[in-house]
Amino acid sequence: YKAQRKGMPPELASQLPVLKELLTALGLALVEAPGWEADDILGTLAAVVGDDDCCVLATGDRDALQLVTDRTQVWLSATKAGRPETKKCTPAAVREIYGLAPAQLIDLKALMGDSSDNIPGVAGVGEKTAQALLAQFGTLDGVYANLENPEIKAGIRQKLAADKDMAYLSRTLGTIKTNAPVPLSLAHYIPKAPDAAKVTRMLAELEMFKMIERLHLPAVAPAPDRPAARKSTDTHDLDALLAQLRAAGAACFVPRFAEDLLEQLTFAMPEADVIVPSGNPAFLGFCKQLLEDPSIKKYTTDTKQLWRWCMRNHVHTKNLLFDAALAGYLLCPGASGYDAPRLLQEYACGDFAHLCAQLEKQLRQNGQFALFADVELPLAKVLAQMELSGFAVDAAQIARFGAALDDRLQGLTKEITTLAGQSFNLNSPKQLGEVLFGKLGLRPPKKTKTGYSTNAETLEALRDDHPIIAPILEYRTLIKLKSTYCDSLIKQIEPDGRIHSRLNQTETRTGRISSSEPNLQNIPIRTPLGRQLRDCFVAAPGCLLVDADYSQIELRVMAAMAREETMLRAFRDGVDIHTLTASQVFDLPPQLVLPEMRNRAKAVNFGIIYGIGAFSLAKDIGVSFREAETYINAYFAHYPQIRAFRAERIAQAKANGYAETLFGRRRALTELTSSQRSLREFGERAAVNMPVQGTAADIIKIAMVRVAQRLEREGLQARLILQVHDELLVESPTAEAPAVKAILREEMEQAATLAVPLLVEVGAGLNWNTAH
Repeated sequence: YKAQRKGMPPELASQLPVLKELLTALGLALVEAPGWEADDILGTLAAVVGDDDCCVLATGDRDALQLVTDRTQVWLSATKAGRPETKKCTPAAVREIYGLAPAQLIDLKALMGDSSDNIPGVAGVGEKTAQALLAQFGTLDGVYANLENPEIKAGIRQKLAADKDMAYLSRTLGTIKTNAPVPLSLAHYIPKAPDAAKVTRMLAELEMFKMIERLHLPAVAPAPDRPAARKSTDTHDLDALLAQLRAAGAACFVPRFAEDLLEQLTFAMPEADVIVPSGNPAFLGFCKQLLEDPSIKKYTTDTKQLWRWCMRNHVHTKNLLFDAALAGYLLCPGASGYDAPRLLQEYACGDFAHLCAQLEKQLRQNGQFALFADVELPLAKVLAQMELSGFAVDAAQIARFGAALDDRLQGLTKEITTLAGQSFNLNSPKQLGEVLFGKLGLRPPKKTKTGYSTNAETLEALRDDHPIIAPILEYRTLIKLKSTYCDSLIKQIEPDGRIHSRLNQTETRTGRISSSEPNLQNIPIRTPLGRQLRDCFVAAPGCLLVDADYSQIELRVMAAMAREETMLRAFRDGVDIHTLTASQVFDLPPQLVLPEMRNRAKAVNFGIIYGIGAFSLAKDIGVSFREAETYINAYFAHYPQIRAFRAERIAQAKANGYAETLFGRRRALTELTSSQRSLREFGERAAVNMPVQGTAADIIKIAMVRVAQRLEREGLQARLILQVHDELLVESPTAEAPAVKAILREEMEQAATLAVPLLVEVGAGLNWNTAH
């Protein structure tokens, strides 16, 4: 019985104790009976419900339908078309589905069996035959009492006779018992009052913050005996509060913003929180005195937005020492958010001052405080200045570029519809699939649930099969470029003629900065069209754009971390690493390496960082699996320390539970212990590439802080305006450009000391394309 069932996955089993503790804290009764099935407990409880009461069994198991009566309903949960669905099953509903009464479902399973539970039933008797027999003879006993009835076909009669014992055994196995040893008094199951503080704490630890809202629990578990927050709206109160903060020498406060407007400050004071709203006429003056006072240590959150507000309002903040959100991000870079209420819940802190102390303690224990204090915290100010500065855009040039794209799209549409022999919606994958695989008869590489796939990979595979494919691929490239960039960017130009993208400091798990509203990091650079779009991003009048880009920083970091001497020597000697790799992989002198060979070696060099396998490499460079495998093997033969580095990093991550950069940034890798092979393999790739990518991200952040501080220290007007992965962009008055070039090269190349030199390429121009 149930021999085919797989055991419970360990990931699920490990959650059950937590679930039981949580349900108990919610005041719900747990019912357990070792050796008995959950169905038997449901059946037992359903049987003790009085005739005047109603029992509801909520389950996804159809076996429970045999328990349906006039007073017992089964609410059957299922998923239909990707959406949850609940069907309320009464005796009438069961009869409508099966043509049988609920009690007959036991005998139905006895006859037809159930492979999922390893219930054999009668060999050769399926659901329709079993339903027909029970509809005619009522029960399993009735079927066997009428075995000689001529209305039963001879073949069915023989099967029934041969497996009679198995049928009755199957009925026993399929019958839900109603005598499980569980408490039968319904009073035992009345929910108790939940322990709200414990539930809040547990859900916060599990990062189930939406569930906290759904259960209407308090956002923050208050500290014992801590009075509710009080509002300070009187000028005298603000003077007293400022005096109190100066006497303490520290201020722990949470700012609340609406857009760029500072709405209020909430201070964690010893006796109770104090809320200072912006409606107070003295609010701005109070903020200025507080933030500019060097004798007060500031512990806060969301310092980037605070810095932006300060810069707008000409407030010169001093002694800002802590950002709870940045600390939370370093300690748990995979969390879905780092706002103060969430962190207070997660760390079970009743007030913000206590939270900051807890976070600082954890950072120091992890050896991450220097990364926090010297990199992330000062970087918040740099990002604030970059967001305020923005990037000048030539709107007229974008409009002309968009119009040119429109003309080309119209031409492509005409060409495609002519080749197809009909008009259709080129943006509809369904209609495109019907044209390609229906009308034109192309071979479909694969089919999805909704029809034939027409994604880029599929179309690339069909490129040589029909002349319609190339213009379709070009159409898709252009329509995305126009909608994502041309149409969108024009709408996002602000009255100052600049685009002010948001630079996000706490979003990626590797530590990289991301860009949004709009994402300027995704503007293509390797295609002619992408470069035309970069032409539209310009320097302000009288200025130049100075662009500095690290050369192959991730490869240099990997060579240094792996201590791979062949690579280190090449970088020290200024040898082209891709040509060197190609000469080794193809066993040729460097001077005989062809451009195609170098490109393949380049794909291998960068692919190794991301844990690429032979299958993916073969697809990327258009060779056979065996050929790609040969390239990878040859690579490791010439760079043996890279293979050792990969194995070492995976072993360390498994032992520690996380991967780590040279500067102490961590990423938890729970995937390494997963029972699913695909997740384990992902964890192993991340264990290798996160230290490399993350270290490169740390270096560029260090460089950003140093460049910004140097520009300010030397009294220059030039300002950082954008960071794109390994590239920094400065808008500089033309006269300052030579000095800015030197500063960028010096600070970026000296941002870290590795076993290999960091090399920076610097250019300048009137627009982003010519500067790069």
